[in-house]
Amino acid sequence: MVTHVPSEAHGDERGALLNFIEAQRGAVRRSVLGLTEEQAASRPSASELSLSGLLKHVAETELGWLRLAQQQPNERQRTEETWADGFRLERDETIQGVLAFWDGVAKETEELLRTVPSLDDTFPLPDAPWYPRDARVSMRWLGMHLVEEIARHAGHADIIRESLDGKGAFDLVALERA
Repeated sequence: MVTHVPSEAHGDERGALLNFIEAQRGAVRRSVLGLTEEQAASRPSASELSLSGLLKHVAETELGWLRLAQQQPNERQRTEETWADGFRLERDETIQGVLAFWDGVAKETEELLRTVPSLDDTFPLPDAPWYPRDARVSMRWLGMHLVEEIARHAGHADIIRESLDGKGAFDLVALERA
């Protein structure tokens, strides 16, 4: 990790989870620093992933997990037909618009994890072949899963950004601080 994740007050598990989630969000967000919309949409490797598409996917994925935990409908739920649209900006979507959307999702995630009565509270996983039948997971699991999910895509973003202009994670931290 290229940024220091500040420690929380002793025993503040919620704060620690939120800080680690935010550190990974920052890595994905920094991947588009200084790029044009066209550069961020480019695919410099055999992969179909672009930086702007990853940004959108990660924001929508966090929303999906948030809505599952809240047990509310996901207003951006993808279908088999629209799945690929979650990996590219469409029509009038912009990087700034996706970042603003993600900021709103992040605030909701923080509010949920700070106010839920207990991190041991659970919610059901959806019916899917990759989840155990009738499985439930805790809010703690949600926080740790968001770290895992976002970090996985932060790694993808690192490779794509380096392929575009040679800037690595340390370069982007310095650019952000400049």
